[in-house]
Amino acid sequence: MRSPLLDLPGAVQADAPDSDVAAHYGDLFAEQRALVKGEAVVDRSNREVIRISGADRLKWLNDLTSQKLDSLRPGEWTQTLDLDLQGRVQHHMTLVDDGESILAHVEPGTGKSLADYLDRMRFMLRVEVTLVDDLAVLSTAGEDFLVPRAELAEHLGKPLAGLWAYEALRIEAHRPRLGFETDHKTIPHEVGWIGAAVHLSKGCYRGQETVARVHNLGHPPRRLVFLHLDGSVDTLPPHGAPVIFESQEVGVVGSAARHHELGPIALAVIKRTVPVDAPLLAGGVAAAQEVVVPPDAGRNVSIDPSLRRRIR
Repeated sequence: MRSPLLDLPGAVQADAPDSDVAAHYGDLFAEQRALVKGEAVVDRSNREVIRISGADRLKWLNDLTSQKLDSLRPGEWTQTLDLDLQGRVQHHMTLVDDGESILAHVEPGTGKSLADYLDRMRFMLRVEVTLVDDLAVLSTAGEDFLVPRAELAEHLGKPLAGLWAYEALRIEAHRPRLGFETDHKTIPHEVGWIGAAVHLSKGCYRGQETVARVHNLGHPPRRLVFLHLDGSVDTLPPHGAPVIFESQEVGVVGSAARHHELGPIALAVIKRTVPVDAPLLAGGVAAAQEVVVPPDAGRNVSIDPSLRRRIR
């Protein structure tokens, strides 16, 4: 559903799957700085929203997905994953419970398949699943909130940052995005979703066996890396561009952006066996890597918090 904020003077439409919102409003770096300072919001109204209501909703979704949700407090935001039987990521949800319903927002184009799956899993429980179109997602640098879609136009006169600014800060913060840093084979350990979207001590759920095995043994097949790209190159490597080490393709670029302080940056997913200090080529652009997910992530290896850039 096309956002009315695209009608602002200077608004430039983003590329698919984000073409219903603005990439920027004319000044990418100023928008980033305003977002970092907490002086702007980002229109992410292309995200799809699912409402899950009913008395059994928290325990039911807790049993189906990767995060511990049965004790979620009203107003507390969290993330959870829908995994297949092999532990591969199918859907990523960012959600909040308002005391009456769970409201989850998901990537554009994924809401119907998730809602259909959840609806099939209701059985006799007191749960209702609805894909809604009356709510829209707005975000600051580190927080999401939901507003009535009819009220989006009220933000026409307020400070806004485009999606490119938001994506640059997301990449800086090492946060993966479904469909960008993931593919049909992705398991949670590879992209650093353990903790943020996966609880390791909760009850059974679909795909838990793979999560537990990788946690106990380590060695996920691939790992997420943060790339500092050569700033002398005019173009950014596109999504899906090959990552090369010693003339061999070892992974792919997920997302790339221009950061107001760091310059060109990217997230990529590469083979676990690539040395952590190896220079790489990302879509033909020289790149130095920063560890996000260690090669042996598991029970005995944790991610050093200092390696995770946080949005300031």
